[in-house]
Amino acid sequence: MKITRRRTALINFRNGLLFVSPWIIGFVLFTLYPILSSLYYSFTEYNIMRAPVWVGLANFAELFTHDELFWTSLYNTVYYTVFSVPLGLIASVAIALLLNMKVGGMAFYRTVYYLPSIVPAVAVAVLWRWLLNPQYGLINGLLMKLHLPPIGWIADPKWAKPALILMGLWTIGGSIVIYLAGLQDIPNHLYEAAEIDGATSWHKTIHITLPLLSPTIFFNLVMGLIWSFQYFTEAFVMTRGGPANSTLFYSLYLYNNAFVYFKMGYASAMAWLLFLLVLLVTALTFRSSVKWVHYQR
Repeated sequence: MKITRRRTALINFRNGLLFVSPWIIGFVLFTLYPILSSLYYSFTEYNIMRAPVWVGLANFAELFTHDELFWTSLYNTVYYTVFSVPLGLIASVAIALLLNMKVGGMAFYRTVYYLPSIVPAVAVAVLWRWLLNPQYGLINGLLMKLHLPPIGWIADPKWAKPALILMGLWTIGGSIVIYLAGLQDIPNHLYEAAEIDGATSWHKTIHITLPLLSPTIFFNLVMGLIWSFQYFTEAFVMTRGGPANSTLFYSLYLYNNAFVYFKMGYASAMAWLLFLLVLLVTALTFRSSVKWVHYQR
């Protein structure tokens, strides 16, 4: 009897492996192998044309001590993260609160706010490159009609990063949908009890809505941080890092090293530093969540 059970278990184990083998093969070939390869290449000098040469920590030392563009790209990325993530959170929560009101035609307004988030990033970049054009852009045209001076936007080093941060608000529709789902999960009896106690709309928002929405805010915060540190497509399409390296973000500089200068080892070292940076920021965010994220029990 024991032999029969063991044989059945082995057969089930073999069948299970056969069923998941397509995923295992794909994961090993297209995820695990590239990850381990990039770790190895980060300690080498590799330009695709010749075999990699082991250089130890030389790539990391050059990044920290001799590469000014590395620090410029890191500063641009941190600047973008510090301003775009909080601004996106505040805007998406505020709009979600408005879209959660019980008024007519709300389905239409929700659709309107969500539609931009499904537009491909390249199409969004091309559209905003026209909107932010300092000579014939729509936004400068509106400013001039209001008798305000035009702004250089993506052509001005001082305004290039704020322009991209402003453009980032265009794609908050996905976050708004998640906040709406979180708002629907807040029990109505809490609001009813607060109204009996004489609470105003402001008090209900501060003491009920935001605390119970904090798990959703935390999720969007973590996702926003990870996404902002990998900001690439819009800068690549609209500015290519200019003017004067003011929009040379970390991922864009990594891309240039890998596929423009063919410094694969150097780019791999940058990729692993980015991974460690995102891991550190995410860990700190999780650690801080103990103090401000409230879960319903």
